[in-house]
Amino acid sequence: MRQGLGAKLGIGWRVHGDGSTPRPGETVAPDERLSWGRTIGLGAQHVVAMFGATFVFPVLMGLDPNLAIMVSGAATILFLLIVQGRIPSYLGSSASFVGAVAVIRAGGGDSSAVTGAILVCALVLAAFGLVIHVVGAQAVHRLLPPAVSGAVVMLIGFNLAPVVAETYWPQDQWIALITMVVVLGCSVLLRGFWSRIAVLLGLVAGYALSWLFDRGFGPITAPDGSGQVSTHPRVDLSAVADASWFGLPSLHAPSFDAAAIIVVLPAVIALIAENTGHVKAVEEMTGTRLDGSLGRAIFADGFASALSSAVGGPPTTTYAENIGVMAATRVYSTAAYWVAAIVAILFGLCPKFGAVVAATPGGVLGGITVVLYGMIGLLGAKIWVENRVDFGDPVNLLPLAAGLVVGIGGVSLQITPRFSLSGIALGTLVTLLGYHLLRVLVRR
Repeated sequence: MRQGLGAKLGIGWRVHGDGSTPRPGETVAPDERLSWGRTIGLGAQHVVAMFGATFVFPVLMGLDPNLAIMVSGAATILFLLIVQGRIPSYLGSSASFVGAVAVIRAGGGDSSAVTGAILVCALVLAAFGLVIHVVGAQAVHRLLPPAVSGAVVMLIGFNLAPVVAETYWPQDQWIALITMVVVLGCSVLLRGFWSRIAVLLGLVAGYALSWLFDRGFGPITAPDGSGQVSTHPRVDLSAVADASWFGLPSLHAPSFDAAAIIVVLPAVIALIAENTGHVKAVEEMTGTRLDGSLGRAIFADGFASALSSAVGGPPTTTYAENIGVMAATRVYSTAAYWVAAIVAILFGLCPKFGAVVAATPGGVLGGITVVLYGMIGLLGAKIWVENRVDFGDPVNLLPLAAGLVVGIGGVSLQITPRFSLSGIALGTLVTLLGYHLLRVLVRR
């Protein structure tokens, strides 16, 4: 009975072979594991792989990175239980909301308004997951064909360009430039696992260089994150000394604002596309059909994001970085993800660690975001290429072209004196409604 329940929850792992390193060409299935010593080592690799992005994105959204790390572990455990251990995945902080959050904060929204908007979006995502589970995975492809989902992902990424140019890069342009070069160099010149943590390596290098520049050249006179010009050190570690070694991260309740919610809702499309891509990637690597689990995966991501935002945390999503670790090791055991999740929860309970992360210099974030935001945008182009979207077809070309310019350019449509649609939200509507409307008219 106990063994049957464990298998149903995805925690009834059987040992692969003798538990040692698999022979060349062998793979370790999701319901298998190696010896616990090796499994813990693999779990540590997954922690390192997700680490950089999981705390960078909350910092960019003005949320607590300590809380983000902790809830990412809890979200991963929840995800593995809901999908019954069939889809190995780590749920880290999502980048798809960063642009919308920047818009909300620019309009005067605080962290509670941000997390309230994310909570509503997460519940919508979970509802989509339930519908997909009932009606089948083909519903995703009909509502969000590659032409549409690729365009939405692209405008979410490229809409962030002004944030880099106006907020992060001016804080320390030389550190930003060096950090960017380190990230690019590590991702191309290093091999295997190390190339996949290029962002983390760039962050560490930029952080260390900022500290050295403070010692060698003194404080910098430049704008801070709010745009106020002052003379200040690049790295301010005063809060680290005051932080305790153990304690709960800061929690806050969400509040709900209609304008903020509308700005955030287009991220649902990006998250559905991300989860679908993740499931397809795992399907190809493991040779197991997972269409029947797609609805569960999308529901689990939405449910986990809702719980995270309900306590003040960021949204979550499945992580490509951890897919890379699985591809490199050919070990798809969900036991390693349980280890990674538990380690992340322990990290999140260390406020001193959070204070070090919060002290990341603005110039370092400038160098990282110029790469990350561009990568998010180009993921949309990747969706187009992989699915051979035909831009010779005006139904594909015209609504996508209009939606991208509206979304990236920040075009605004004033509905009432107090309510308007702009940027990502308006661009998504133009793309989605324009595509389906033109498709119906062409068929008729």
